[in-house]
Amino acid sequence: MKKILKKIKSKIVKNEDFDYPNEFGEDYLELEEFSRITEDKEKIVVRPYVLKDFEDIKPVIDSLREGNTIVLLDVAPLRDRDIIELKRAINKLKKTCEAINGDIAGLGENLVIATPSFAYVYRQQPQTEEKKETSEESF
Repeated sequence: MKKILKKIKSKIVKNEDFDYPNEFGEDYLELEEFSRITEDKEKIVVRPYVLKDFEDIKPVIDSLREGNTIVLLDVAPLRDRDIIELKRAINKLKKTCEAINGDIAGLGENLVIATPSFAYVYRQQPQTEEKKETSEESF
């Protein structure tokens, strides 16, 4: 048994002298730990707002321009009071989203979501009648 272990050990020791290719030279790159990288960046905030008046759109736009806030906007109070003011506020929000390369979408009748440039709103494509028929036939 000792002889077998010595043979294995001798083969392993001989393989330590193996020449590595040049790509594994003595130069190396030290990487930062993941925790240090994530500590430096700010967290993303999902912030709800309620739109009661046209003037309430200003803080929404300001938080979007900061760049780390995703806005959930409840438009029901203004929609019930004055639809023209609501359209003005939404148009202003749309222009801001375009300016910062963000995204905006409605979620039902009462909610609007607006995101800065690092995020987008997923939109599911509606199926056409042809696709629905073929998908039903495949089962």
